[in-house]
Formats: sequence, structure tokens, C-alpha cells
Amino acid sequence: MSPDLPPTLKVALDQKAEGLSRNDAAQRSAAISQTYRGGGGSSTIKSETDALAYALARMPATYAAVAASLTALADVRPEFAPESLLDIGAGPGTATWAAAEAFTSLRQFTLVDANAALRDLAIELTRSNPRLSAMHYDKGDARKLVDEQQPADFVVASYVINELSDTERAALADVMWSKARDTLLIVEPGTPAGYARIIDVRARLIAQGAHVIAPCPHDAACPLVAPDWCHFSQRLSRSRTHKHLKGADLPYEDERFSYVVLSRSPLHQRPSRVLAEPQVTKIAVTAKLCTAEGVDIANIPHRNKESYKRAKRWRWGDAVSR
Repeated sequence: MSPDLPPTLKVALDQKAEGLSRNDAAQRSAAISQTYRGGGGSSTIKSETDALAYALARMPATYAAVAASLTALADVRPEFAPESLLDIGAGPGTATWAAAEAFTSLRQFTLVDANAALRDLAIELTRSNPRLSAMHYDKGDARKLVDEQQPADFVVASYVINELSDTERAALADVMWSKARDTLLIVEPGTPAGYARIIDVRARLIAQGAHVIAPCPHDAACPLVAPDWCHFSQRLSRSRTHKHLKGADLPYEDERFSYVVLSRSPLHQRPSRVLAEPQVTKIAVTAKLCTAEGVDIANIPHRNKESYKRAKRWRWGDAVSR
């Protein structure tokens, strides 16, 4: 699926942004981003303008990371066709939009978030999408509200657990897993700290019977050793408004993210995962892979023409077979 926002969502955001002071929005989004990086969550998003500034600045990159994670899920489980979604810490509904694009089977959408301004914006934006216009959005403490929800086929938490303490994160992980009839996706910033949070939750839920679907080809402990960490990158295009809000000149942005997809049913065969952009020369393709046996530096020589041709198409984050 495309990493860029769906056209209907772009139009809805553009319409909301008409008359908005770009300089004011840039200042607001910068302050909000700084609070997020410090673990303060959405506490500085208090008004409609704050929510819109945040959405204009962060929705494209968040959407791209979730879309890439959903593509990885669909690649290894093409038969997965969830009918119900629970989006935890949904904010302006970014992950819900991505899931709706990825899975046409989805019919029931439930969103939970503590922030009233983001909830109101999400509801306005989804009026442009008939599938999402009937969604149910609860406002309040996600950790409490999730426990009150009915289970869903697919549960998503994107850029949420970074706001929690270790104890809160463990409690939320448990309740998220209890609400996932089939599959749970967690997406975090692609930093060493974001990766560490993913790994902690991954280990906790594997101990409760979960199976890793992606990106890992195994349920064993992560074989990477610090300062290395598992993360991926998704390139997305920037609109003129997006460039202004970010104070950027480039027409694109690379969003780094870490993620894990956990399921109640194991995959019988799990492909290896490309952990960095492969190096391609006329002599060979060299790629860092996570395999069922651990990390492997694969070297596919040019003389093995079919394997070399196939490996030349590998990209960072791809699921591959050798």
C-alpha cells in the first residue's frame, strides 16, 4: 500500500487548514513535537488549532510507518481479513485510516484516546470517508477505556507506549493482548529507546502465548547487540504545507520506526527480514538479514545470476527467502 495519505484524507486536511496561519501552525507543531519527544504525550494539544497543527505535521509520517507495518503483515499473511479494529491512543485516527486502506474487510472501527481535541478532529476528518464515518470513538484514559472495550480481530497501538512508565506499559500490553482476537500491531519511533520498548512488550506477550508475525522470523530473543537496534525506514512525500511546518526544503521525508506484529496463531514458515539497505555492486549483493537462526550477512555473488537478480530487488524491511 502507498505510504502517502489517502487522497480523501489529504483533501479533508487541506480544507481544515484553509485560513490557518502557517507560521503559527509551525510554532505549535514544533512545541508539540518537543513535548512528544520528551514523553509528555498529547498534553500540549488543547485546542482545535493545536490538533490540526499536529495532524498536518505528524499525520503523514505516522501514517507512512503504520502503512509500512501493515504491508509487512499483509505480505506474510495475505489471507488475514479482519472485520473489526480497535485503535488504541488513536489521536487524529491515523492508524485507523491506514488499516482501512490495507484491509477492505474491516467494517467495525473503535478508537480510544484521552485527548478531546484530537478526537474531535478525527471525527471531522472521517466524514469524508463513508466506511469510517460510523466509527465509535471513546474519549478518556486509554488504559482504562481499553479494558471496557469488546475484543476486536485487529488491535493497533501506534506511537502510544512511549508515553507510559514501565509499569503502565506492561499493564497496557496485557490488556491490549486480551482484546486482540487475532492480531496486535505496535508501532514506535525507530530509536534505540523505541526499539527497547517494542522488545520488552514482545517478550512479555510471547510469554503469554503470542507468536511474532513480523518483522522477526522467530519468537526467540532478538539477536541484535547494542549499539545496534532493529528499526526500519519509510520514505513519504511532503506537501507544500508539510514542508513549511517542518521548515524543510526536501520534497520527501524518511520516517524511522520500529514495530512488532503478534498473533494468536503461528506462521508455519516465516521469511527472513532485511535489516538494512543492501549493498549492491557488480560483484555481489551484501545484505544484513534476520533469520530463524539469528543475524546473517548474506553475500549473493553475481555468478549466481538468478539469486543475484532477485537479491538486487531487496530493500530495507523486506521479507525475503533465499
